[in-house]
Amino acid sequence: MDQIKIGKFIADCRKQKGLTQMQLAEKLGITDKAVSKWERGIAMPDSSIMLELCDILSISVNELLSGEEINVENNNQKNEQLLLEMAKELEKKNKTIWNAMWSIMTVSIIGLIGGIAIVAFFMPEGPWMLVAIFTLCVVFLTPCFYALKLEVSVGAYKCQNCGHEIVPTYMQALNAMHRGTTRYLKCPKCNRRTWCKKILKK
Repeated sequence: MDQIKIGKFIADCRKQKGLTQMQLAEKLGITDKAVSKWERGIAMPDSSIMLELCDILSISVNELLSGEEINVENNNQKNEQLLLEMAKELEKKNKTIWNAMWSIMTVSIIGLIGGIAIVAFFMPEGPWMLVAIFTLCVVFLTPCFYALKLEVSVGAYKCQNCGHEIVPTYMQALNAMHRGTTRYLKCPKCNRRTWCKKILKK
């Protein structure tokens, strides 16, 4: 989606309605700075107010997201194009989250191993060494729980038995045995437990 084009379209529709940025903002219960950001292509309207915005401007959601008026003849074509663009943006977002998850995991594990090696080399054996190792585990393993949250938030896990795509809760994923991002989960469709491989596309 072209945010600059959408922003210009919002500004044009607002002016056609004889509204200032402040007046439009008041109708939506937001600040005029938010409207200004939309119209400059810096941000997009939040989904929670998109329908209300479209109603005020007398446009459809498709027209808003396309950044132009759509006649009936071109509506289906625009719908398909919009769905493709949204799918591409979701895929791009998922890949970004996925890369962030692996970065967090890698840095945490390297930090933990490095920290334990330093403690083992420089500290004498005793209770303080155990305290230091425990502290390192807390510091460097805590981000791994956040990384798991990122892992669960994108894509799904594919059941090897029936091919059903499973989207588990955070606790289900946390409690499941795993090999990398492949987890031993119970499929709600075939009701069997199996090793389910992570796939980014739902």
